[in-house]
Amino acid sequence: MSAMPVKAAMNVPLLDLKAQYADIKTDLDAAVHRVLDSARFIGGPEVSGLEEEIARYSQCAHAVGCASGTDALLLALRALGVGPGDEVVTSAYSFFASAGVISNVGATPVFVDIHPSSYNLDPHRLEAAITSNTKAVIAVHLYGQCCDLTAVKAVCEKKKIWLIEDAAQAIGAEWEGKRAGSVGDLACFSFFPSKNLGAAGDGGMVTSQDAALADRVRLLREHGSRPKYYHSLIGTNSRLDALQAAILRVKLKHLDRWSEGRARNAALYDQLLEGSPAGRPYRDPRARHIYNQYVIRVPKRDQVRERLTERGIGTEVYYPVPLHLQKCFATLGYQNGDLPQSEAAARETLALPIYPELMEEQIRYVATSVRDVMEQT
Repeated sequence: MSAMPVKAAMNVPLLDLKAQYADIKTDLDAAVHRVLDSARFIGGPEVSGLEEEIARYSQCAHAVGCASGTDALLLALRALGVGPGDEVVTSAYSFFASAGVISNVGATPVFVDIHPSSYNLDPHRLEAAITSNTKAVIAVHLYGQCCDLTAVKAVCEKKKIWLIEDAAQAIGAEWEGKRAGSVGDLACFSFFPSKNLGAAGDGGMVTSQDAALADRVRLLREHGSRPKYYHSLIGTNSRLDALQAAILRVKLKHLDRWSEGRARNAALYDQLLEGSPAGRPYRDPRARHIYNQYVIRVPKRDQVRERLTERGIGTEVYYPVPLHLQKCFATLGYQNGDLPQSEAAARETLALPIYPELMEEQIRYVATSVRDVMEQT
């Protein structure tokens, strides 16, 4: 028997960027006006300054700004020479870009199932997926927690293939004390507005410890041109503009504070949901989790989500269809049941509000609602 609708006692959006803006409005407005006054909208000191600051923050020698997180992945693959005839192994449970970029450079995505607790690529399944055609692995750090970089890197080194970290959701996350983005040959970040470090639009970054690889990315993002109008490579236009860079430089100063706020909110959720049927996020003791999302696991997920919506609570499903079952990849031949952990996660996971400006009473309302709804569903 379905539960009767409950009048919302409180409105709790999934994300409230207006609250973030209000907190740093003066500094953000000043940064935007600084760029407008300079009239330097492409490149310049704001972009180079952000690149230096992101490289330092992520414990990397080099960082190269670009137009989006998707472009960061595309540029990384192109910088490594990945193309037709190559295979790239990645997780079956991630945002579409993790796999779409592989096809967009003419290579073939090969999907590996996830670990059921972390939702990240299961390193024990990785080696079996590698063939003589494998050129690289894209290791996704999902929801703000690094995958097992120690194990994944060991496999890549053994097989002599490239490692790309998809750190779009993981800036500031750590694995055994090493920052996301500092371990792979190349790593890719997204500054989509909903990210922990979000721009006022799209933006991305590629990091590396290798000067030659970073320089190749830098060349590819500007049509392969150096000096201007002289093209040594066929690249593209994928620049991070100065307005976004200036905004991100302001926000970067607050990132650790915001990440700590997310971790505090996650700890309160963990406490309030203890003993409930909701599966709480797993945090690996070797990792620093920065909670880009707080994802619970519930049976009858869609019904639970509907009931929470009735109570004024914003939620999101990341991701309802695993990548190996997407229609555009049908020619790869994957079937339902091939990657059961990814398929189960796609059916059962639900993201709750976790942004740092949440008030304790909002978190308590969400947690109480989750418990109530699950008892009634």
